[in-house]
Amino acid sequence: QVQLVESGGGLVQTGGSLRLSCAASGRTFSTSGMGWFRQAPGKEREFVATINWSGDTANLADSVKGRFTISRDNAKNTVYLQMNSLKPEDTAVYYCNARRYGSGAYVAPGSYWGQGTQVTVSS
Repeated sequence: QVQLVESGGGLVQTGGSLRLSCAASGRTFSTSGMGWFRQAPGKEREFVATINWSGDTANLADSVKGRFTISRDNAKNTVYLQMNSLKPEDTAVYYCNARRYGSGAYVAPGSYWGQGTQVTVSS
């Protein structure tokens, strides 16, 4: 049974930083693309950032470029999202995502989802 478990969310002030982690279990994702999506209240879930299997290619949404960084540690089966210069509009539930097949970075969601972690940025 595949599980993606997020951690690291919380409440932070505008301009602050958070680091999200997503630990995968049930299978290895060392050859799969992984990433993050988010859903704000009243809005659809949207793409944030994804990374290819080796960690050397990433896709980021325009709204987070220059502020967020995605990375991974295949030995730990874990993907990270470093969020800096946070804004109130970054407030959302952040979901870890992974591809069942496919090693590249991606935009359309993969098959596996975590349960989500809340990020709240106060103004």
